[in-house]
Amino acid sequence: MQLSKTEEQLMQYLWKLEKAFMKDLLDSFPEPKPATTTVATLLKRMTDKGFIDYTLYGKSREYYPLVKKTDYFSKHVNGLIKNFFNNSASQFASFFTSETNLSTSELEELKKIVDEELLKKQK
Repeated sequence: MQLSKTEEQLMQYLWKLEKAFMKDLLDSFPEPKPATTTVATLLKRMTDKGFIDYTLYGKSREYYPLVKKTDYFSKHVNGLIKNFFNNSASQFASFFTSETNLSTSELEELKKIVDEELLKKQK
């Protein structure tokens, strides 16, 4: 199950806030803010999909994520690698490093991250 672009934007706010009432979520949006009914519909769909839940306080709902941001994006990236790069992380890395105009320092930082991960896996 995946989030739409608008659901993903709302989820980003919820991950940042950790717990939020409708007003908190609306305040997170830039101007022009979406209608309350639009956000309510998104929240209902996200609840139905199992991404969020809420605690009821009288008539108010405090929403919270059920899915961690890292888990969601890890699954997203793995799906991207599987669907567009023949399930090859090296093809993805080759595309990413050659097609995204990374600076020398950014490439060096990526190399450092990969080297550190290699060290961890060799232990």
